[in-house]
Amino acid sequence: MILLASNSMTRAALLEKFGIPFIQKGCDFDEEQIRAESPKNFVYQAVMGKYEVCEKEFGLELPLLVADTVVTADGKILRKARDEEDARRILQMQSGNKVSIITCMKYVSKTKMLLDISATDYYFKSFDEEDLERYLQSGEWRGKAGACMVEGFCRPYIDKVYGHESTAMGLCVEKLLPFLD
Repeated sequence: MILLASNSMTRAALLEKFGIPFIQKGCDFDEEQIRAESPKNFVYQAVMGKYEVCEKEFGLELPLLVADTVVTADGKILRKARDEEDARRILQMQSGNKVSIITCMKYVSKTKMLLDISATDYYFKSFDEEDLERYLQSGEWRGKAGACMVEGFCRPYIDKVYGHESTAMGLCVEKLLPFLD
């Protein structure tokens, strides 16, 4: 049993899919305080900050897993959209473009530690405007890094992919599995 220190339903679904027993509790860390130019540095700082807060709050009675994900296009970090207009702007940057989704995770048990930064690159076809509007109206983009859902809205627009889909969904489970006690 591990403690997933995240409120992400997608991360929880990944652990369930891979048959990893867990309990889920989020903890508060203000990502707005992070100052980073590179996406990899951003997710690293976010994970280290989240880990520090969560370890203080939960301890290590159960192995602790924290993660953060960032979406990039045209060299820009695409954060969670603030509102529908921001989501539209962010998604239009991804349409017909290469998008990198970078996830950092830290797993610590009493005997093992894993710190990983993985990236999955997607090459998207141009988004259909009507599809995009339906997705925006659905609100499914809320709380998603870059408003991106490779398991949902973006799936039919994937032209090529390099990397693990789990990384793009917020947790590279394939790299985590060997470290589980």
